[in-house]
Amino acid sequence: MPLDHYVSQVHLRNFYSPTLGSLMHAIRKSDLKQFPCNSESVCRIEEGNTNAYLINDRAVEDFLLGVEPKYNASVIKLQNGQIDTECIYVIAGFVAYVASCAPASMRIHTAPLQSQLQSEAAILDRQGLLPRAPAILGSKTVTELMDDGAIDFEVDPKFPQAMGIDTIVPRVSMYGNSHWEILANNDEVNPFFTSDYPIALEEVRSNPIPNWIIPLAPDLAIRIVPDIRLRDQPPDLSFSRFTHHRRALKRQETHGINRLIVRCALFPG
Repeated sequence: MPLDHYVSQVHLRNFYSPTLGSLMHAIRKSDLKQFPCNSESVCRIEEGNTNAYLINDRAVEDFLLGVEPKYNASVIKLQNGQIDTECIYVIAGFVAYVASCAPASMRIHTAPLQSQLQSEAAILDRQGLLPRAPAILGSKTVTELMDDGAIDFEVDPKFPQAMGIDTIVPRVSMYGNSHWEILANNDEVNPFFTSDYPIALEEVRSNPIPNWIIPLAPDLAIRIVPDIRLRDQPPDLSFSRFTHHRRALKRQETHGINRLIVRCALFPG
């Protein structure tokens, strides 16, 4: 069985420590123990990119052929201010892939589906379309059984993953046609972190949609300001609406982004 990396190795290798050679410093989430590791030994699951809900159960692997081999070149383009269509596609594709296939993302998107099932069951129950439970269960309604915790809904995490993979190109279009802040970290003593879910959600008071902050290398991150108006638009992989600006961060700003990366990595469990 293939060991699929849900965070691309080309990304992880950028975070190797200069003092460790071909290794990076890592912290295990379960006990916060530190250990050195290489990119091959972390962020991987057997058959993680295989999804039986899709006609082509390895469809996302085909998508990654246009992303992972060009990742490092695209990071360099961002660093040098030589942004082109391919660069935007590759970076937006990396983000869309992690947001579809990382276990944290699958867990995050499972909860809304469970809530939707509960709501649908409650509506059907109010309409009298669902029978009461047998006498051994107290002849209760489905709503009463849900309130008692006697019944619950389980969602296969592979189902939201399939939904993410099936819509990966439209999401690449939405991310790539939004505004990007290219965040340069020139402080070698305080590099950006990464994680097994390298997407930090940043709350914005004036916008109900959070910004997405993605570390790409120890000295580079991007802040995507999503344009929700693009959600229902046909994909535009020419990225005609893409805008960006570049900013060098102060040390306290880098610390703030790293704190956010850690919190978002730990939050999904």
